[in-house]
Amino acid sequence: MGMKGKIALGAVVGIVVIGAVSANSGDDSDGGSESSGKGSSSSAQAKPGGGEEKDSAEAAEEKKVAFEGDGQFQVGSDVKPGTYRTSGNEDGMCYWERAKDASGEMDSLLANDNVTGTSYVTIKASDKIFKSSDCNDWEAVDTKAKGSSASKMAGDGGMFRVGADIAPGTYKSTGNEDDMCYWERAKDAEHGLDSIIANDNVSGSAVVTISAKDTYFKTSGCTDWKKTG
Repeated sequence: MGMKGKIALGAVVGIVVIGAVSANSGDDSDGGSESSGKGSSSSAQAKPGGGEEKDSAEAAEEKKVAFEGDGQFQVGSDVKPGTYRTSGNEDGMCYWERAKDASGEMDSLLANDNVTGTSYVTIKASDKIFKSSDCNDWEAVDTKAKGSSASKMAGDGGMFRVGADIAPGTYKSTGNEDDMCYWERAKDAEHGLDSIIANDNVSGSAVVTISAKDTYFKTSGCTDWKKTG
C-alpha cells in the first residue's frame, strides 16, 4: 500500500466506477476546517507604526492551504473531517486514499484514486487515515459556496463541482478513442460505489446531461467537453 503513482482499485471498463472501492460508512461532515500544511506559514512585513502585517497574497495562501499533498494524516488531529480539493495535478501521479485504520492492509481501504487535474474528497469523521502522495496541496472547500459556472471543461480535468465549477446542462465530447474516455456523475465526493449516479467509458462521441441535482462531474481521458444545451 502507499506507493506513489499506485493504480486505484476497481479500475475497469464499463459502468463499474473507475478508482473507487466499497461504499463508506460513518458520520459525514462536509465543508472541512483547516489544519497546518505546506505553504501555510507566510512571512510578515513591517507596517507603519511598528506593527506587522502579512502580504495579502501570502495571507490568502495561508488561509487556503489545509494540508500538504504528501503524507499520511490522522483524521481528527492532523486533518479535520470535511471536503477538500487538490488541483493542477499532472500525469495521474497524484494518489490519495481514505482508510479505516493504519494497518496499511488492503481491507483497511475505504476509497482511493489516481488524479489528473482536480480532485475533491470528503473525509468522514469515521475515517482514521487520509494518505496523499505526489499531489498538490489540499484546500478546504465550502460546499455551500457558488461560483461562476463554466460551459466547457477540460476532458482530462478531473472533478468539477456542479453549480460552482461548471453549469448544469448537456455536454458533448467528440473524437474519443479506445474507450479511454471515462465520465461520472456523482452525488458526493466520498468516492464509494454509492456515490455514483451514472458513469461510462466512451469511444467516439460522448453526450451526457449533468443535472442541477448532481454534485460533481468527473472526466478522465476524454477530449474537451462543450455545453450544447
